[in-house]
Amino acid sequence: MNSRLENLPPCPVETTLTLIGNKWQVLILRDLSGKGTMRFKELQRSIGSISQKVLTTNLRTMEDAGIVHREVFAEVPPRVEYSLTELGHSLQPVLEAMRVWGENYKQQLGALPRRA
Repeated sequence: MNSRLENLPPCPVETTLTLIGNKWQVLILRDLSGKGTMRFKELQRSIGSISQKVLTTNLRTMEDAGIVHREVFAEVPPRVEYSLTELGHSLQPVLEAMRVWGENYKQQLGALPRRA
């Protein structure tokens, strides 16, 4: 059996949360899904208030999980590009469901009477 598989929790929901369970990973997925291949700094600017260290750590984790592909070009200075793998693209319906739910939540919250 694959050692990666052995380290995952038995619950499928928990497995998904293990792979995309923090806001940075979801935002990385959002931007790579919507914009395609991106360079590190471009991705960092797109996400906003993420530090270089946090972005690097999350990209490595997602690369190890098979969700993100990292390609290094032998140039001076070196160029590194990130994109979603086929497995990463398969998360698009999950992200879309989160987007729709978030929009509905904001609409419903806006329709609620304000507390005094």
